[in-house]
Amino acid sequence: MRNGPSAVVAAAVLWGTAGTAGLLVSADSVALAAARLVLGGAALALLAWSGLRSALRPSLLLGAVAVAAYQLCFFAAVARTGVAIGTVVAIGSGPVFTGLLSWLLHGRRPSARWSAATTAAIAGSAALIAGSGTDTGGQVLSGILFALLGGLLYAYYAVSAAQAISAGLPSNAVMGIMFGGAAVIMLPILWWRGTAWLTAPPALLAVLYLGLGTTALAYFLYGRGLRTTPVATAATLALAEPAVAALLGLIVLGEKLALLSVLGLGLLAISLVAVALPEPRPASR
Repeated sequence: MRNGPSAVVAAAVLWGTAGTAGLLVSADSVALAAARLVLGGAALALLAWSGLRSALRPSLLLGAVAVAAYQLCFFAAVARTGVAIGTVVAIGSGPVFTGLLSWLLHGRRPSARWSAATTAAIAGSAALIAGSGTDTGGQVLSGILFALLGGLLYAYYAVSAAQAISAGLPSNAVMGIMFGGAAVIMLPILWWRGTAWLTAPPALLAVLYLGLGTTALAYFLYGRGLRTTPVATAATLALAEPAVAALLGLIVLGEKLALLSVLGLGLLAISLVAVALPEPRPASR
């Protein structure tokens, strides 16, 4: 897929299906996340096996730590704040941190249109999730801090991947190193949480889809998208994930969307279209 924004949106669509697929599994969320990352990371590493050694960089190894730590921070946030607040803060802060890190570390200043569209997209995501009526109880302050840390970790590994790809490294190898390394880190956590639940056919099928579809294929596409899409733009386009999750809940699970969620969904869609359109080139004299 040569069109970078389309590849990123396709990855976000796959990420958005993860919640519905996860409902087929009775395991706890940490074990499910660990199994998903172990399988998906191993698949990405195998896909790029021949190029892993030549692409190995310290920044990508740190990115692998960030990938694994993001999973743990996200679930720690959700456990303390509930799904709505934890998801909004973690996913919503990701594009902001990504734009800031890209600017501070590599001098790529986000455009005014990106800033406006990202602000609107985050507001739309917040309205979409808040209108769903999900639980927001728990230890809010510590949960928000975990969610913000998760957003920062996501931004770090996204910016690290984009920088490595723009420097000429193959996107497959970059994703293989980061997610293969994260798989190694998460393997002891999966062992600790137990694997007996994987013997049930529905659970095994769900984990195969989560690992190979929503992780391996999704990040393969995301890496391809980063070849031609600025990382700040890609992070904003990835906010299509909660929109897809909401639509699947509506169509597949029979959930109902409140008016606030419908308005948020519309605002999010408009914002993603705005940020995906190419920036106008300055007129030549």
